[in-house]
Amino acid sequence: MLDTETKGTGAEVLPLDDRKAIEGRGVVVVEPKTKPEQPPAPKLPRKFKLVDVMTRRVLAEDADLRTTVDLLAGIRSIVDVSIQVWEPKADRWQQLTQREARMLWDMRDRH
Repeated sequence: MLDTETKGTGAEVLPLDDRKAIEGRGVVVVEPKTKPEQPPAPKLPRKFKLVDVMTRRVLAEDADLRTTVDLLAGIRSIVDVSIQVWEPKADRWQQLTQREARMLWDMRDRH
């Protein structure tokens, strides 16, 4: 059932179950439906996969950041490896951008 009461400037149509009348004023207030709050999912540490581009041999899979950076220290050139990160929402490995791969590559010299 819909309320189609006019206010002189037009009609306002609201479902009756979504409104609350304030006594004596004839004013209708729509209360927004609130979704129950869920705590955000905890962020898991990133997992990396390194693949030799010439041989397609997997050098590391499910490696943490420290292990990945340590492995990169033994690689001659950034173009010799494919660096991927696990994306849990997509449930697949995602290739790092050149900028992201360069950031990891530059970390080799810092430790």
